[in-house]
Amino acid sequence: MPNLISIDRLDSELLARLTANARQGIAELAADLGVARNTVQARIRRLEESGVLEGFIPSVNLDAVGIAVQAFVSLELNQRMLSDVVAQLGRIPEVLEVNTQAGREDLLVRVGSTTHRELQAVVTEIIEIPGVTHTVTTMIISTPIAFRTQPLLERLTRGSGFGRSTPAATNH
Repeated sequence: MPNLISIDRLDSELLARLTANARQGIAELAADLGVARNTVQARIRRLEESGVLEGFIPSVNLDAVGIAVQAFVSLELNQRMLSDVVAQLGRIPEVLEVNTQAGREDLLVRVGSTTHRELQAVVTEIIEIPGVTHTVTTMIISTPIAFRTQPLLERLTRGSGFGRSTPAATNH
């Protein structure tokens, strides 16, 4: 289990700005937030070392590279084979994400492909994995709200202030 740390509004604001633009520099972040550069550097280091901030990755528009078809495939498994099934799923390039879930199905797998025919081939490949006993495929038509954390972080840190770092501007 990760070490739980307390984050405040400054941490939340930093994460929001880095989420919007991970290439934003320390000086620009400090100026936008009205705090010292050292404060921003220390906060980012603390968030990284604690595991809250896991890295900076590009956001890839799958449609723009021809991955126009996505689906969720729910898998019911022989649960004794869970780790083997997950390992096999990890070898399929079209598998974008795998989540363990509670309920009738054991895994929720997000799959991307260029065509419906390719999607069918991927689902067939998944069905043939030893330990998979049943699947349900649900097509993704659109994603009106992509994965996000900022609204929850803002609620969590509402009213917490900036810790010992007092912003120069009063609009924070």
